Amino acid sequence: MFIKTIKLFCISLLLSSSVNGQIIIDPTPTPINMVTNTLIGPGLATSNITFTGNVNQIGTFNAGSSNIGLPSGIVMSSGDVTSIVSGGNPSTDYGGPGDPDVLATAQSVTTNPNAGSINSTNDAAILEFDFVPDGDVVVFNFTFASEEYLTWINSQYNDAFGFYLSGPNPAGGSYASDNLALVPGTTEPITISTIYIDPSETPPSMNGQYFLSNPIGHSFNGFTVPIEIRFDVICDSTYHFKFAVADCVDGILDTGVFLEGGSFQSVPIDISLETNIDPGLFGDSVILEGCGSDADFIFTRPSCQSGDSLYVTLGVAGAASNGIDYTLLPDSILFLPGETSITLPFTAFEDAIFEGFEDVVITVTTILDNGNILITSGTLWLYDQPNLSLTAQDTSIYCHQNPLTIFAPATGGMPPYTYTWSNSTDTVGMTTVPANVNGTIDYYVSVIDACGSTANDTLTVNVDQTLTVEAILNQNTSSCDNTGIVSSTWSGDSLVSPNLLQFQWFNEDMSDSFDASVWTGLPAGWYTISITDDVCSVSDSVFVDSENPPIAEFSANMINGCDPLTVNFTNTSQNTSNYTWNFGDGSPLVTVGSLAAQSHTFTQNASVLLTAYTSDPACFDTMAIDINIVNCGCTDPEAVNYDPNAVVDDGNCIYPIPSVTAPNVFTPNGDNDNDIFFLTHKNATHIELIILNRWGNVMYEGTTDVTDPNARAEWDGKTKGGLNAEEGTYFYKYIATGIDDTKLEGHGFIQLLP
Repeated sequence: MFIKTIKLFCISLLLSSSVNGQIIIDPTPTPINMVTNTLIGPGLATSNITFTGNVNQIGTFNAGSSNIGLPSGIVMSSGDVTSIVSGGNPSTDYGGPGDPDVLATAQSVTTNPNAGSINSTNDAAILEFDFVPDGDVVVFNFTFASEEYLTWINSQYNDAFGFYLSGPNPAGGSYASDNLALVPGTTEPITISTIYIDPSETPPSMNGQYFLSNPIGHSFNGFTVPIEIRFDVICDSTYHFKFAVADCVDGILDTGVFLEGGSFQSVPIDISLETNIDPGLFGDSVILEGCGSDADFIFTRPSCQSGDSLYVTLGVAGAASNGIDYTLLPDSILFLPGETSITLPFTAFEDAIFEGFEDVVITVTTILDNGNILITSGTLWLYDQPNLSLTAQDTSIYCHQNPLTIFAPATGGMPPYTYTWSNSTDTVGMTTVPANVNGTIDYYVSVIDACGSTANDTLTVNVDQTLTVEAILNQNTSSCDNTGIVSSTWSGDSLVSPNLLQFQWFNEDMSDSFDASVWTGLPAGWYTISITDDVCSVSDSVFVDSENPPIAEFSANMINGCDPLTVNFTNTSQNTSNYTWNFGDGSPLVTVGSLAAQSHTFTQNASVLLTAYTSDPACFDTMAIDINIVNCGCTDPEAVNYDPNAVVDDGNCIYPIPSVTAPNVFTPNGDNDNDIFFLTHKNATHIELIILNRWGNVMYEGTTDVTDPNARAEWDGKTKGGLNAEEGTYFYKYIATGIDDTKLEGHGFIQLLP
């Protein structure tokens, strides 16, 4: 259940006065006289009253026929209060000091972009006093006005004021010069930059509901409606209050505060309403007939006054009848000793008669100890809501659309409404449905209000579209040229005139369009057609693809060789079967219709070119391979048929046969004459020489590389052990290796002489 405690009533004393003409200002009473005899109402005891500023910065006022909004009271200004009268010039610079609390207040205005530039205050008017309240709540009413309006809004000349309270805080802790002069419902101080209406400003209004700009009977350029200040206190405790107003930065263009006479008072009886209805529906003081909107009136007096009995008279009036339209309320209540609150239950009866709003005016009369009579009053409203009804809005459309928003607004009953749709989980009075198929579809909707009343209806959606895209056709484009085609056929009988039928094609990025049913010469991509008659517009799209381009590709089993060179070619081309071979040696072109392999004999260098093309000869691809014919022959200079012009060896080199000759006698006696047995050779690379004696013993064995012209196979006539061989006959054997590894074997006898 929603529980909300609402303070219902403002306090007013049974005083009245009327003065005709413009506002009257009197600066002659002393500040003590003004506070005790003009400002302070019942329930408060004041002391230590002081005023700081020029004597002409404070006075009493009687509003007369002016529109200042308060009948009478005290006025304070940063200039001469007597200049406030109509025709005056409220721009007096006394050159007086400022006030640090007012400066801090002006600098704290977050909506003023120049608040940081406010570095001083001047001509401060400060009224201070102590008070002790009889109750737990203190209230007073005031109006703020300034000559700074509207020229100096949001500037450094942002004149300011404040109501600063110090003393024990019933919520805990203490008030420490807390500024109570705040824009209602906010934490922003009241200044010309927080309450105004000025179309030249950004934003053009700030809390404009509190602003007036048409002075009558006074000379301020702009002012606020009367605003109530209400704050909680602890009864019988001492508080300090400070009223202060000052110019900012300069000392001209005055700012003033009007305090309603008798309004600064303590509330002996606090009255609140505790209800289960959300005040956001109609306001803080509205009770619904029926709908379970029970409430309690709670009358509370301060605990410090609970030691005695207190008799309170209740007056009940208004358009609603006590005991008939609502619970019978008594004409009085009695607080017994020790009793601080009394609760009266309140219920508005449902009479099934729609009467709109009816007021209940409650007046509470309290007789104070000093004999003064304090009357508080306020108004409570009873509301009888009309019956809940639901009107579903049937919809007929002649063109497909998806989605379609449908509506079923509820009226009467008690908001908020909660909807139930047969087609969705939406709980509001609108939902979306598909509308892309011809025909009639019913949707069911019901609504329930905050009081539990229900209503139902059926919503019908009728889709009646005849214009239709029957078919959409396309022809793919060549890969080498824009040859794509798109076309569309349609049907429909919603035309008023066939001349109204319009076609429009668009390409994918909307950079090109064509107004006809057939579009030719197109590249690959998406194409969308829109067909429009006098009622509907339908669309469809198609993709134009591109044929795969021909790819010429082939390989050769060899690309270098001797004249003549026969080469085999393998065709691996793609996306076509039309080919032309150009072998590049002057031979005729060869045109074929398949991937059949080709063979050709070359006697000279050539570049072979394959062209692969589609049925459109202009759409083709080519590939080339170079064939190189080289001179072939014997490339080994050692061969007898060596060809110095050959670059490729043909494997037919002819090499000379090796030859070896040997002496038949040598004399290894150290006289340097025929001391060595050696073999003379020709066309040999290696010679293996073996020397044996007559008994078959090997005297010498070795292989000599004779490619060096200075090298030779030889025997110095010594044994393997290094001894001189004996005179006699020896057997020699040799194996000579030729240039081409041909082996030549030989043997013979040699005579060793001393």
